[in-house]
Amino acid sequence: MGKTEMKVIQLALTVSRKEYLTPHYIRVYLTGDGVDQIANTTVGVNNKILIPPKHVDRIYFPEFDYERGQWKPMDEAIRPTVRTYTHRGINLDRNEVWIDFVAHGDEGPASAWAMAAKPGDVLGILMKAGKTSLYEVAANYLLVGDATAIPVLGAILEDLPPLAKGICMIEVHGSEDIQQLKTKAAIDFIWLHNDTPQEGSLLADLVKIRSLPVADKFAYVAAEFCTVKEIRNYLRKDLGWGREELYAYSYWKAGVAEDKSATDRRSESEEIQA
Repeated sequence: MGKTEMKVIQLALTVSRKEYLTPHYIRVYLTGDGVDQIANTTVGVNNKILIPPKHVDRIYFPEFDYERGQWKPMDEAIRPTVRTYTHRGINLDRNEVWIDFVAHGDEGPASAWAMAAKPGDVLGILMKAGKTSLYEVAANYLLVGDATAIPVLGAILEDLPPLAKGICMIEVHGSEDIQQLKTKAAIDFIWLHNDTPQEGSLLADLVKIRSLPVADKFAYVAAEFCTVKEIRNYLRKDLGWGREELYAYSYWKAGVAEDKSATDRRSESEEIQA
């Protein structure tokens, strides 16, 4: 029996404008036909961006083989680079959707693209259609992430009800990269500064020394592979948090490109949720 094809939104959009939110954080606004389709998705969920090769001015979308569970081969000359990102917002009046990028130099394809992006540049978007929940309902929250997690943490914070309470720990390059994240909830923010995140994070150590919620709680953790694993183990094994009280996902693995680390990160995510 073959696997069921999921409904996917597939768009080729162009850059309308961009701005630096902080010295190391870029917001790129995209426009084009089909932006309205994104209105029926949840801001903050993961989706795929497709970056065309240099000197290619259109997106050649790959086809997914649902029987084999993998993408079909493509000619390398036109094959886009696929990365996982989060759409941060949408404005139907302006026909724009926007995505935030960490600017960490040109060693990564997404960062390099965002830093060089100009009006008219094309970017492909693939995402699942429909709404989904980012977090479980609770009275107390623990939100932990590095710079790559700010879009999803920002979306969660904006959605939390006024009676919710909690702690939000975010690690960024430096004090100049602290953002004013909006929330109606009673959240204590802790910003850590780390200009060499590829060499290790301070997040796990901070989680271990803080007083954390003990009842009616939920944690959302998103950061580098080893950091997520350490925090997950601490919450689940040392503190006895239940599976339903924690969602943890690694967005990247130090020293390894996203497409090369996907298997490790997916396996870890499945173990975390088990």
